[in-house]
Amino acid sequence: MSHTSTIAVVDDDQAIREALDDLIHSCGYQSKLFASAEEFLAFDDRAAIDCMLVDVKMPGLSGIELQEILNGEPEKPPMIFMTSYRDERTRTAAMEGGALAFLGKPVEFDSLINYLEIALKP
Repeated sequence: MSHTSTIAVVDDDQAIREALDDLIHSCGYQSKLFASAEEFLAFDDRAAIDCMLVDVKMPGLSGIELQEILNGEPEKPPMIFMTSYRDERTRTAAMEGGALAFLGKPVEFDSLINYLEIALKP
């Protein structure tokens, strides 16, 4: 039986979570939606996540802070950041922290799909 990749969407904007959920399913992947970094950290089955789409600015922990926490764990999935705030300092922090990509909102779906395919290559 083949494994269907699961992508976590961590974004405080419900409309964005729903749009990404539709896109992920249309590409043949599964998704898990989280309204905050804290909600993701409370998820018991984080090992089942194959890739993450993460908003940078959220109430509570930011996407960058979430990345810092996950970097302290033995295994973490590839992270693709999405943001409306495209300042170079934040982009540098994300990329130096190991992000696969740092995309501006609105996200170009073709670019996002390309990065998902890179992240999920066996």
